[in-house]
Amino acid sequence: MAPAPVSPVRDRPVFMNFNPAELALWIVPFLAAVVFHEWAHGYVANRLGDDTAKSEGRLTLNPLVHIDPLGTILLPGLLLLSGSGFLFGWAKPVPVAFHRLNNPLRDMIYVSAAGPAMNLALAFLSAGILAGIAIASPGAPAAEGQFEVARPIMLMCQMSLQLNVLLAVFNMLPIPPLDGGRVAVGLLPRQLGEPLSQIEPYGFLVILTLLLTNVLNVILRPVMGLVYGAIDAVFGIL
Repeated sequence: MAPAPVSPVRDRPVFMNFNPAELALWIVPFLAAVVFHEWAHGYVANRLGDDTAKSEGRLTLNPLVHIDPLGTILLPGLLLLSGSGFLFGWAKPVPVAFHRLNNPLRDMIYVSAAGPAMNLALAFLSAGILAGIAIASPGAPAAEGQFEVARPIMLMCQMSLQLNVLLAVFNMLPIPPLDGGRVAVGLLPRQLGEPLSQIEPYGFLVILTLLLTNVLNVILRPVMGLVYGAIDAVFGIL
């Protein structure tokens, strides 16, 4: 089965469609997205006084160190092979001892935001590579499949762009234990932040409910559209 033509990504569903023939092309973008996300948490924490990740050997980009059997292998594999129409997963969380940070409340914000910020950086990098290939091959439109040598790279960059935008926006939802929840706890006044932090044990149940009721899609889609708009304003490829 031939790969589907590269097409604009901004109007696609929140959870990305995939072609089984492109399964291998998802592996590198997915691993890069989740591994760099966790590495960013550990790197910023280390710079701000907590060397837990470094001392436990987690401050590395070696994917084997960050693989979570459920979130990195089983769940993404089942989603892809089932033809469910979306891909999602996670790496093993990098350990952070927030009480060891130089300024725990303030620095928790920076450490938590580092992962989504890294995903945004990867999304912009992927878009930049796509734009560079388009400039280098003006006579070979991707939609016509005339630039076959670069086609796998373009497909991987397109997948990386979609996946990293999704992960960045999803993880910034203000629901503990997501990164956005911890950022919100740090930014809100104590009388609001403390009650929000108590949601953490039930956070994934809240997220699952939002997913099953399609509310999550309704929340994420417009925010992702804004991110795609910003990327398009810079590179003009969407």
